[in-house]
Amino acid sequence: MADADHMARFWDARAREDANYFVDNRIQYGAGDDGMFWEQGARDLAQMFELLDVAPKPGDTVLDVGCGVGRLLKALTPQVAQTIGIDVSAEMVDRARANLEGLPVTLHHGDGLSLKPVADASVDGVISIVVFQHIPDPDVTLGYIRDIGRVLKPGGWAAIHVSNDPTIHSRDYKMPSRLKQLVRRAPRGQDDPAWRGSAVTLDGLAAAAADGGCDVEKTVGEGTQFCVVRLRRRA
Repeated sequence: MADADHMARFWDARAREDANYFVDNRIQYGAGDDGMFWEQGARDLAQMFELLDVAPKPGDTVLDVGCGVGRLLKALTPQVAQTIGIDVSAEMVDRARANLEGLPVTLHHGDGLSLKPVADASVDGVISIVVFQHIPDPDVTLGYIRDIGRVLKPGGWAAIHVSNDPTIHSRDYKMPSRLKQLVRRAPRGQDDPAWRGSAVTLDGLAAAAADGGCDVEKTVGEGTQFCVVRLRRRA
């Protein structure tokens, strides 16, 4: 449980530091809550659905794994009947709750190892973008893949992003100076395993999906950090 505890502490700290930046580091550090942050989330979700040929139905219940501040949920909720978000960081979940006030969303603070307390066979779809690539232990990611099969209804779908390029996670980066970090002119934590994360093999992913009762139906971006996969729960 120590790794999950570290992940929770790390992402709580990043949420307090600059939650939006650590959800999407394409935006400027310290830029605040601008419209571009939310618009880009909607575009990212639409692009993944297009790449994987996924079309949520108006009556669906959809789970967002690693929901952060609720960016994808805000874009998705008007398209479906019910959404659920889960995140290892209580700080992120608190921000999501404020951002999504008044919307039909259920939020959970997760244990960092599974999708508990989401019930068995309770969702029609699962999404996750730029979450699994930050998990340091690929076995934990594969455990989540197995648990996706548990929470999906028979015939349900999952559209998820993983890293399939191990070199990205071991690459040397030029880190900002400690002084800039201390005066909040540069992000902290980017040398931490909880930021650097890990890749999974597609064979390992397929085996974990099968263990959870799912089949891999489509994969786009094999061999890259931005690999997206569509799973289907067997009927």
